[in-house]
Amino acid sequence: MENLNTNNKVFAKGNQFLMHTYSRQNVVFVKAKMQYLWDIEGKKYIDFTSGYGCLNVGHTNSHVVKALKKQVEKIIQPSNVFYNLPQVELAELLCRITGFGQKVFFANSGAEAIEGAIKLARKYSTDKYNKERYEIISFYNSFHGRTFGALSATAQFQKQSIFEPLLMGFRYAEFNNMDSVNNIINKNTCAILVEPIQGEGGINVADNSFLKDLRKLCSDNDILFILDEVQTGFGRTGELFAFQNYNVVPDILVLAKSLGGGMPIGAIVSTDEISSAFTPGTHGSTFGGNAASCAAGVSVVNYLLTNNLPGNAKKLGDYLFKKLFKLKNKYKVIKEARGMGLMIGVEFTKPIASDLVSSGLKNGIVLNKISDFTIRLLPPLVISKRNINYFINFLDSYLKEFKDD
Repeated sequence: MENLNTNNKVFAKGNQFLMHTYSRQNVVFVKAKMQYLWDIEGKKYIDFTSGYGCLNVGHTNSHVVKALKKQVEKIIQPSNVFYNLPQVELAELLCRITGFGQKVFFANSGAEAIEGAIKLARKYSTDKYNKERYEIISFYNSFHGRTFGALSATAQFQKQSIFEPLLMGFRYAEFNNMDSVNNIINKNTCAILVEPIQGEGGINVADNSFLKDLRKLCSDNDILFILDEVQTGFGRTGELFAFQNYNVVPDILVLAKSLGGGMPIGAIVSTDEISSAFTPGTHGSTFGGNAASCAAGVSVVNYLLTNNLPGNAKKLGDYLFKKLFKLKNKYKVIKEARGMGLMIGVEFTKPIASDLVSSGLKNGIVLNKISDFTIRLLPPLVISKRNINYFINFLDSYLKEFKDD
């Protein structure tokens, strides 16, 4: 095999041997630390994506690495017919910090956790009522994952149409529109599944009243309220979990991404009553809750709490918003900056997102576009004001050519 010592060589080999499920950039990262990345040629970058939101505590966080090293030298993957110590410790931690949780199921990803939440909601409801009560309401522009159940809940036609027929039993309402929910709810509805902030859908933030109204509707009709906090969880929005910004409590909470600090893990958190619908043989996961990923998860949670990263996300998110709003007043090409904490979407009036991402890489900034018009900012919660200022100065310089537009 040839020596792969440049971005171009690795990119060519990747194109040759990997399935083309991503539009990949011609940069290969070989080292990372907290909010920084280095490519194979030694160039340094500031990461404003956190690996699609997986690294709230930063890349190769030393506390996470230490916990992983300690665990993998002991045991990595015992069978799930046995408990392992990190699994039990992390489950107890999640129950405590969510404030409502009493039971946890561990999976390998957000999509797997969504699949499990769909199964749990359906089984709980059909056990309690009847087999016809299995429908789930989700929302247009949502994103819940790429497996078939998760994709069926993801109300984006362009993502669904090429894989039809999908799983039956899903109805779609308009985000932030209670009338549209009330119009489709019926005797067969078992759950409502919603993201507090639609991440892939454009950083669309739930109105203050919307989640409260959904919670009340679910409570009044004995319908399960499922919150997908795969992307919003673990400090991203300025609270440990986004639902805490709205003073609501879910029946089922779905978590993943930053829980593992870069390791694959997902989790379903629920109550004793609802969780009792899962009995031996009804659901499982070979690698879910493995000791290594759970040890990383324990370290992530402890680091978040010890260093008050939710507070840092709120403080620096406010700072970044102020800087973006100044640019918006300066450049009409910025249509809107929206979000919460350090989960921010910047929408433009022109389809410049792809070029902006490419220009960012040239200037040592890793950005992510979620449409031709919108970029998504998800920096590690350990980012600094200096890093933000560097990004703002870059964006200011980039937008100068649109000053008169």
